[in-house]
Amino acid sequence: MQFRHWIVLLVLSCGILPLPEAAAQISLRPQRVLLLGQKQDGHPAATHEYMAGLRGLAILLNRQSSVQAIVVQADSPWHDGPELLDGADGVVLFLSEGAKWVSDDPERLAAFQRIARRGGGFTCLHWGMGTREAGPIADFALMFGGCHGGPDRKFKIVSVTAKPATEAHPILKGIAPFEVEDEFYYALKRPPQTAERTILPLITVPIDDAEQTVAWACNRGDGGRSFGFSGLHFHKNWKLQEYRRLVLQGILWTLNQPISKDGLPVEVADSVFDLPVPSTER
Repeated sequence: MQFRHWIVLLVLSCGILPLPEAAAQISLRPQRVLLLGQKQDGHPAATHEYMAGLRGLAILLNRQSSVQAIVVQADSPWHDGPELLDGADGVVLFLSEGAKWVSDDPERLAAFQRIARRGGGFTCLHWGMGTREAGPIADFALMFGGCHGGPDRKFKIVSVTAKPATEAHPILKGIAPFEVEDEFYYALKRPPQTAERTILPLITVPIDDAEQTVAWACNRGDGGRSFGFSGLHFHKNWKLQEYRRLVLQGILWTLNQPISKDGLPVEVADSVFDLPVPSTER
């Protein structure tokens, strides 16, 4: 009995928490999300403005006390990438030819696969889901639920009514049909569907006389979730409340975060998504 009392006193005096309490405190830390962008990739001004878009998105995410969003410019070779990825709970890709970029470095691809195995959240936006070559498609689609890849990939600039494909999904809370002009990727490459891996269309737009899926939610089957949205070619569309809400709620869903029944507030000053003065470096 005296030995037991001595152990208890030692634990208390050293400030060591019993295991359940320690685990609870660890779980209260914000989930770390890397927002990975790059410098503008040669597309016309006000398109593919990766860093400007992610900086505004970080403001929205960091309003959530349960999230720590970190904007990272991840131009290759990005040597410290695998180490940063190993400390992340979720990743957002909004960069050039993202599917190819993930596979370009074997250590980078392995780091992404480690996130997937531990149930981390993945989000891909516009060209962040892309590859001109077909080779990277399979690995990327397994992790992100879809890929705009290969020489037969399809895309089109349209002015359309975008519609929620279901009313039941948390990502779509507070989102009604809306008008938009954008370049959408469609007829995306998908991984095989299984009992464990399910992919649910979220947003559709009419292209080529059919309703095409341009946003989706994927339960990967490894305990993790992925979200993708093929819009956001034009930077101006960040100023659409529906776009901001869709992307914000999509990311939070991949992290298993709660979303209120009417959708999350996404009001920001217009200047948050204003583009900086063009630099001579471009």
